[in-house]
Amino acid sequence: MNPTLVMLLAGGVGSRLNIMGAHRAKPAVPFGGVYRIIDFTLSNAMNSGLTTIGVLTQYKPLSLMDHIGTGEPWDFIGRTRGAKILPPRTGQMDSDWYKGTADAMRQNIDFIESNAPERVLILSGDHIYRMDYAALIAFHTEKRADVSIGMMTVPWEETQHFGIGITDEKQRIVDWEEKPEKARNNLASMGIYVFNTDYLLQALRSQKEHDFGMHIIPAALKNDRVYAYPFKGYWRDVGTLKAYWEANMDLLDESSGLDLDAWRLRTNVEEEGLLGDRKPAIVTPAGTVKNSVISPGCVIKGHVENSILSPGVVVEASATVTASVVMHDAIIGAGSRVDQCILDKLVQVGADAQLGVGSADLPNRDKPKHLSSGLVVAGKGALIPTGHKIGRNTILYPWLKAEDYPKSDIPPGETIRKSGSDY
Repeated sequence: MNPTLVMLLAGGVGSRLNIMGAHRAKPAVPFGGVYRIIDFTLSNAMNSGLTTIGVLTQYKPLSLMDHIGTGEPWDFIGRTRGAKILPPRTGQMDSDWYKGTADAMRQNIDFIESNAPERVLILSGDHIYRMDYAALIAFHTEKRADVSIGMMTVPWEETQHFGIGITDEKQRIVDWEEKPEKARNNLASMGIYVFNTDYLLQALRSQKEHDFGMHIIPAALKNDRVYAYPFKGYWRDVGTLKAYWEANMDLLDESSGLDLDAWRLRTNVEEEGLLGDRKPAIVTPAGTVKNSVISPGCVIKGHVENSILSPGVVVEASATVTASVVMHDAIIGAGSRVDQCILDKLVQVGADAQLGVGSADLPNRDKPKHLSSGLVVAGKGALIPTGHKIGRNTILYPWLKAEDYPKSDIPPGETIRKSGSDY
């Protein structure tokens, strides 16, 4: 019998990440230069001594599936180990897709039963954090719980985004509010659940509801033992552009608590185009780097400061990159200025272009809830022509060409789309 089976929910649509989530699942979004967001959950499981994991995919899963591969980078390979990709049991109807967290588990009851675990640990693949799941499981066992939920205190103004637990003095959850407008507590669910297997299977079979936070957990409180496992430490939901950018910037702040080396974070270094065939990074005599992450294959001829550069990024002579996240094989042209940007893979910034100019007070006109913090976001393969100026809070859609720009000076808060784009 396998004591603990891990079920990792990794099929979410990163809608608030806008064009960064348009062609990949949110857990597959690159992070910190050479990693992906899902690496944190996979590494946590590995470092906690867990050996069998089912990865539930759904939305545009190919890059995520390529990244996970056999699971070998995280030691999920061997006679008693394994990582299994679990797509929805899709047929001809949309109803065959996962409708929620509980429905995703329900569609994979056969996988759970075939592993015969004592308990099931359900995780999300889109958060940046380190947790010892062994301590959570020990807490669950000690409390003789039917369900244990990883929870942490959040600022009161953020409670509306979470499931909120009200607990007694023994950490038993006595009431639950799912994304309340006015919360009675600020102890928030992290989307981490431990279920005794028999209890989980009975709940899934007896209830037809689709979501743990909205349905399964509130129902469990009536008669069963549900406990809150308190977590203290670094944790970020990087579901928004601002949060994603801030988490990357935290890598450059020693006081943030985000320490990838100490966390023993792993990734798939053999994934095509990532690290395996990259040459060492080069900083030329004219190039300068300050407080930045520079990945293999980068060539720095200009100045990079407070930024995260993924493999293969080229910063040409006299160019400046500050407070930005630049992904694989992007080219920053000579004399250009890139400030507070998120640039996806293969972006090309023309010579003497300026990204991140003007006021940050004007949110994006099309998506004000997605982009209002002053960032410029460019999708995969977008071209920013020579000499163009791009205002803050601007969204540049993937694969833009010079002819897609109505003018060379784009004011803050605009969105530039490619004619005929699928995005």
